Order: sequence, then structure tokens, then C-alpha cells
Amino acid sequence: MTDTPLITVAGPGDRQRIVDSLVAAFPVDPVLRFLFPGDYPRQAAAFFGYLFDKRVNRGTVWTIDGVAAAIWEPPSGGDDPADGIDLPADAGERMKEYDAAVHAALPDEPFWYLGVLGTRPEATGRGWGRALMAAGLRRAAEDGLPAFLETSKPENVDFYRRAGWEVAAEFDRPLRTWVMKQ
Repeated sequence: MTDTPLITVAGPGDRQRIVDSLVAAFPVDPVLRFLFPGDYPRQAAAFFGYLFDKRVNRGTVWTIDGVAAAIWEPPSGGDDPADGIDLPADAGERMKEYDAAVHAALPDEPFWYLGVLGTRPEATGRGWGRALMAAGLRRAAEDGLPAFLETSKPENVDFYRRAGWEVAAEFDRPLRTWVMKQ
């Protein structure tokens, strides 16, 4: 890490900056491109805004100045990923398909879930993603629960392995994805 970041729990006033940063962080991500092959900026903003809105009042969105963010789902359970998002029907169907594949690979027992970890491109390489990840992992450890995430980028598998995660499951449909546990 090249500097010591100030990690805060995001509040509603952080929404726009975090959403903008996440849209900037994921333009070539396989999952986001599968979900939103057309109007990526608008649809990804609706998606990240939805995730932010569902988690911000639970205190499970950590940020570094809105430039980097981690959105965690606590063990209380998730929501239908397409419920309440203003998206075309085909995008909603792809979201349901992908979400079903991910949930089939997750355990039935309680766990914390790292749904989104992203940093604006101009701020990468500072270790902020790892720092934000650690905030959520501490919370999971306090609860005595494991943490899970999924990725469809092969290079992310190595990134997460270096941070102590291990592959718990894999699937190929609707796209190649690794589910990881810590």
C-alpha cells in the first residue's frame, strides 16, 4: 500500500460518487458485460445504485472518499437482484439467470458476501481494494462467519488468492465464474 487510506462507512450522500466510481471501474468486466451488453453506463449505474441503496442503511458499504468502494451483503439475506431496478426486461432476465447460478454455488449456512469491490481506474494500485475488503472481512470474523464472493475474471482469482481467499466452487453457465471463500 502506498498510502494509508481513510475507510468510512458510506452514507446516502456518498451514493453518486460511489456509483460513478463503480461504473468507471467495471467497463470490461465479464459479468457486467454479460448483464448489460447494450447501454453499459446507464444500466450499470442503475445496478450499482440499486445495490448501494439496499446496503447503505445496513452499514455494509465501505468507501475511501467515494473513489473506491466495497458493497457487502450481511448474512441476513439478499434480494432479488432484478427487483426494483429500472432495466430492460432482457437485462433483468440475464440478472436472474446469473444470480441463480451464483446462489446454487453458495452454502445454505449464514455468510457474508462481497458483492462489489471496485476502484476508479486512476486510483488503482494503491491497495485500497484490499483495505476495503479487509473491513468487511473483519465484520464477518466478528460474527464468526465465513465470507464469499464471485468473480468471472481469471486474473481476479489470483488477486483474491493472494488476499487469502480460496476457490469454493466454479460454474460455466451462463459464463465462467469462480465462487471464493475466506
